[in-house]
Amino acid sequence: MQPGKARGGSRRGALRGGGQLRHIADGAPGGPLLRLCVRLVRRPLLPAVRIWRRNIQLRVVAATLLMSLAVVLALGFVVIAQVSKGLLDAKEEAAQSQAAGGFAVAQEKANTPSASDAADAADNKVGRDASTWMNSLVKQLASGGQTAFEVAALGAGTAEQAPTSQGVKGARASGNVDPTASVPLDLRKAVNHNTGTFKTFSQIRYTAGTGKQPEPALVVGKRLTDINGDPYDLYYLFPLTQEEESLNLIKVTIATAGVFVVVLLGAIAWLVVRQVVTPVRMAAGIAERLSAGRLQERMKVTGEDDIARLGEAFNKMAQNLQNKIQQLEELSRMQRRFVSDVSHELRTPLTTVRMAADVIHDARVDFDPITARSAELLAGQLDRFESLLADLLEISRFDAGAADLQAEPIDLRDVVRRVIDGAEPLAEHKGTRIRVLGDTQPVIAEADARRVERVLRNLVVNAVEHGEGRDVVVRLASAGGAVAVAVRDYGVGLKPGEATRVFNRFWRADPARARTTGGTGLGLSIAVEDARLHGGWLQAWGEPGGGSQFRLTLPRTADEPLRGSPIPLEPEDSRSNRARAAAEAAGRTAAAGPGSRPDARAERADRDPIPPRPAVTTALPVPADPTALPGNGARVVARPADQGPAQEDGTGGAR
Repeated sequence: MQPGKARGGSRRGALRGGGQLRHIADGAPGGPLLRLCVRLVRRPLLPAVRIWRRNIQLRVVAATLLMSLAVVLALGFVVIAQVSKGLLDAKEEAAQSQAAGGFAVAQEKANTPSASDAADAADNKVGRDASTWMNSLVKQLASGGQTAFEVAALGAGTAEQAPTSQGVKGARASGNVDPTASVPLDLRKAVNHNTGTFKTFSQIRYTAGTGKQPEPALVVGKRLTDINGDPYDLYYLFPLTQEEESLNLIKVTIATAGVFVVVLLGAIAWLVVRQVVTPVRMAAGIAERLSAGRLQERMKVTGEDDIARLGEAFNKMAQNLQNKIQQLEELSRMQRRFVSDVSHELRTPLTTVRMAADVIHDARVDFDPITARSAELLAGQLDRFESLLADLLEISRFDAGAADLQAEPIDLRDVVRRVIDGAEPLAEHKGTRIRVLGDTQPVIAEADARRVERVLRNLVVNAVEHGEGRDVVVRLASAGGAVAVAVRDYGVGLKPGEATRVFNRFWRADPARARTTGGTGLGLSIAVEDARLHGGWLQAWGEPGGGSQFRLTLPRTADEPLRGSPIPLEPEDSRSNRARAAAEAAGRTAAAGPGSRPDARAERADRDPIPPRPAVTTALPVPADPTALPGNGARVVARPADQGPAQEDGTGGAR
């Protein structure tokens, strides 16, 4: 059994490995084919990685199984090593004792020959008698083993002989054992050159024709002398078959027990983790339903343990949250009703005051200068008061969810013309010229003309008021399933972070700056609500001293989700884009040589960062960016042209 390795990991590691593979694939000669192979390999792994990341119970059980397997393997190796050592030590001790007795018997027989051996010696038949005596000795010693051991004898000086029966003098053994192949050469050298008993582990090999397979054995040898006083080597071969069978049985037993223990621990871990994870999953599901507005959901609590206390605390939190939300909703309803009621109730006295103010205003020529000026101020403030009441009523409708959208196909060019005609007096007073680009082709969308006109009027008037007398550029574009209108000014611009707050009610970028038009501070708040009512976006970009751009993006068809805008949120003549163009021009100049002249446009942009009359040309609508999401108004910087269309940010707001 081999220890397993945990191969699970977080989605971050998987994605990192995938990114490295894609990087390698891009640089390879067969890049597209390699990327396709990488994609095919990663695709079936993604569900498994997702399950691994989302299921804590699976991770805990897998970790428990791996650690249990490691512990069982380590314990098994230790137990098997100890048992094996014990079996071999016992075998060595018994074998040495048995061999020592055999060596003693063999030497005693050589020192005290029998009567027949003495007669043979007297008849000068020493060599034949020694050979016969050796064969008899091997058979006699092996007869007491009863398959517990075998005996082999080798003639002296055979340590360097080839391991064959024919090449070794006087080689003989019991039980069809091949003595020269069974006794290792190193052991024979040790016995030949030293005194005493030597042992080693080897294999017992049998002669050809017996059909027996080699088996492990412990070989014990010693040098002795025969009846003629000539030296010879006597070896005892103790088979280790029984010990090997015992060790194999122990291994199988440990492996079976280990598998059972690992599976049992995995099941226990699964059950234990399930008891903890199930309430957590229930709490997660109930939390999701609570976030979806189902405030009456509660956890089922049983027992008095930690999980039960967690459930009780969760239920108390949900109850308090429900009560607080209900209180806030009730307060919000009361506030909306109060604003609506006050706005309606103020209309009657305001009408009366308006009638009286009109009479006074018409007769101001008969008054003294101070009274006439007071009549003019009264009329102006009443106009502003009426606008504020109208905006408050509109905001209350949005807050109550009672705003009605009357969408019909309209041409945004007509809406833009009406807005510009209404803003011309203010533009002439400010010395501002309003320019329209992209109005050569119809820009059709299903929208509420009244609400769209209100949004654009607010944007254009704000641009003229904050434009510092410079041009205001209104750009129209249509692409894919979206239409867009962008209003660009070159005035004070927006500071970092102001683009996320510009749509807040009554928010002003510069509190000390007076409103020439007497605005109410609710115009942009109503404009962004009108855009959202259409399912569109109203976003803003700006830079300090570099002007700003507001972009209204609407779906071409009502209820169609937006995937991008045909106009980039950051204009082409922003500081960052001009700096990028200047850097590219400098790079081209350096590549062309020292005698070339820099790009005139880049040089002019560096010299005049905010041109009073920017030369803006009509460009073809860019494709809608499929990665764009409704923005929250944060500044979005367009990517360079070599990197594709700029990505829009996320949730719909603007300046």
